[in-house]
Order: sequence, then structure tokens, then C-alpha cells
Amino acid sequence: MTLRLYNTLTRQKDVFRPIDAKNVRMYVCGPTVYDFAHIGNGRALIVFDLVYRLLRHLYGAEHVTYVRNVTDVDDKINARAAEEFPGIPLNEAIRKVTETTERQYHEDSDSLGCLRPTVEPRATENIPEMIAMIETLINDGHAYVAEGHVLFHVASMHDYGKLSNRSLDEMVAGARVEIAPYKRDPMDFVLWKPAKEGEPAWDSPWSTGRPGWHIECSAMAGRFLGPIFDIHGGGIDLVFPHHENEIAQSRCAHGTAVMAQVWMHNGFLQVEGDKMSKSTGNFITIRDVLKDWPGDVVRLNMLRTHYRQPIDWTVAALEESEKMLGHWFDAASDDAEPRPAPSVIEALEDDLNTPKAIAELHGLRSRAGHKSLAGSLAFLGFRREALAEWRAAHAPTLAVSASDIEAKLAARIAARQAKDFAAADRIRGELEAL
Repeated sequence: MTLRLYNTLTRQKDVFRPIDAKNVRMYVCGPTVYDFAHIGNGRALIVFDLVYRLLRHLYGAEHVTYVRNVTDVDDKINARAAEEFPGIPLNEAIRKVTETTERQYHEDSDSLGCLRPTVEPRATENIPEMIAMIETLINDGHAYVAEGHVLFHVASMHDYGKLSNRSLDEMVAGARVEIAPYKRDPMDFVLWKPAKEGEPAWDSPWSTGRPGWHIECSAMAGRFLGPIFDIHGGGIDLVFPHHENEIAQSRCAHGTAVMAQVWMHNGFLQVEGDKMSKSTGNFITIRDVLKDWPGDVVRLNMLRTHYRQPIDWTVAALEESEKMLGHWFDAASDDAEPRPAPSVIEALEDDLNTPKAIAELHGLRSRAGHKSLAGSLAFLGFRREALAEWRAAHAPTLAVSASDIEAKLAARIAARQAKDFAAADRIRGELEAL
């Protein structure tokens, strides 16, 4: 079967044809490191980890590059640093916050069975690339300088809005645009802005300041993957304005028709039927969930819903996922390598159809396909140590001693040798009951 992926840009399921099968490239928007990641972020983590695993299987691990950025310059980071470390210089406080939060993010990701990306660039380590891209946009008439700011001029791009397929009025409303006197057009967005007193700042031709959010991803994707790459991923909430603006910056700076060939977006996540929100008290971090549930159960609970569909995060579903995973672990053999069953791969090749892949796992269990079951579980990211942990936790507790069992075994052997098969069968029944 051929890999087919739903492309937000074309609004259809397209056959995936990499630009270079020996250099398959994927970029996914990563965390802004100021706090623990929430379970909506966890969904994107797991979805694109599975895409990464599938690409490695199809094209070879050495032929796939996965880049996921770390945003370590942001107003939320500044606010958190000032709040948590009021007695030290802001730059030092920011470093403490971002390093701690990034470590927590990696710990959560590891617990969910996710592979580390090939490259994980930090925004602050790519400022020269951002400045160079902004200079190109200014020189080509796609951006302008105003009061120390640099803004992208949306009107300079004739097909802006193609990814989100929105009208100009819808985009203005959806972007919550900042009304500023230095803007030529309300839709123009910031590429560079002057820093406030005490904030992290870098020298530039326009002001001592810092980059806007959107330019970060464009610059890092261009640096590590090139002007055009294969897949760009993220949550559905990033389609507009973030991904729309990434496309505008990258295409205009590089002079290309596209930024990425395929745009993949995972659906929203709600909690017990309601939108997740701090104001309603149902805001749940990955770390919160991992206190009560093993990472493998959390992973399965995410994968039971197709990645493009909304998911309702409930305790009942987690309980069902734990039970399901236990059945698989009970039946799986100790296979040495993650060799997935072809039927599981075929399901995933159909736009990452994880519900169908899970149905195939049930079939492997019922058909005693134990080696294929173990290999498929490992391929899907369920940790081998979790299988061992499950067996240790659910090992039967014997009501008799080993010496008692040995005595019964000896008695059964003696009964068989004496051709007293009725006694031998009775003893076997007693052993099975134990």
C-alpha cells in the first residue's frame, strides 16, 4: 500500500511523495518553555512521534530528519521568570525557567514513549538566521520598518490565506490583530520588535529587540530542512495565524511556491466533554496525568481516536485503555525487534488510521499472533519495559509453596508411570487450579 496523508493545504488525502526519499524531512512546532505542557500538547507529541516512526520504517531511520523547535524567548517566559525569581537579573531568571521547563518537557515526552527529534533547535540560538531572513523580506518589498518594528506586509503576497481558506474579514477577527499607528494594514504582523527595559534583546539593523513568534519557525525550518521540505505538523489551532504566517515569510524569503509539501494538523482535545481551560478548573498537564496513569496507557488513549478528529479526554476512556493494553501485554511474546505486522503498517499508511491499527492488534491477539503483536506494540511506541512492568505487577500469587508443587508434580509422574491416568488427570487439574 502507498502512504497517503491528509493535506490541510489541498484539503484532501494525497499520496505522499517525498522530495528526496533518502532525505525525508519533517518540521513540527514545539513547546514554548515556560510551564508544564498540557495534554493537548501531549496529543501533538504522540501523533507526530508516530508519523516519525512510520517514516523511519518506510524510508529507513538514517533517511529521515525530524526537527522540532523550542521557543525560549516569549512574553510568557519573561513573566514567569520575573514571578519565580524576583531577586535575580531577568536574563538569568529566564535561563533557569527555560532550562527547567525544557527538561520537564523531555521527561514527559520520554514517559509517553516518544522518540527524541533529530534536531531540537532553540530560538535564541538562531537569531542571526532570523535577522537575515527579515533583511531579505525587506529588500524584496515584503516587509517594512516602522518605529523600530519590522512588519510583514500581507498585501504583498497575492495568495495569503490559502492554508486556512479564510476571507480577509475572518482573518482579521481570528488573528485578534493589534491596532497600531505604524502599521500599513491591520493584517500586517510583526517580524521584529524593540525590547522593553530589562527584556532579552539582540542588536539588529532596526532596533535592539527580539523576533516575533512566527519568524522563529520559518528561520529554523529553513536552516535545518531547506527552503522546501516534506511535512510540516502541529495542532489545528496553529493553522491561523501561525502556520499561515510561516508560509508567507518562508515563500517570500526563498521565492518558492510552497514551504512544505504536506501540512498535517491534529484535532482539538477537550476534557470530560468541555473545552480545557484554566478558568474552568479542568486544565490538565501531561505531568498531572502521569501521576495517575502509566505513560503507555496515556499513549494508547490518544491513539484510539484518529488524529484529525476531536478527542474527549475522560477517566472512563483511560480505564478502558488500561484494560485493553493489559490484554495485549498478557498475550504478547518477548520479541527481540519491533517488527510490526503488515496489517498494522497498512492501517497507518491510510492517513495514520490508528483506530484501524488498534483493531488489527485485537485481531493479532485473538489469532495468537503473539510475535507480531509484540513487534507491533513496540513499533507503535509502547515501551518494552512497560510490558515487563505489567507482567511483574500482575504475576499470579501462588497459594502453595514451590515444594508443594514439586511434590504434586512428582506424584503425577508416578501416577502416569503406574498407568493410573485418573489420578494423574486429577493432580493435573489441581495444578492448573493453583
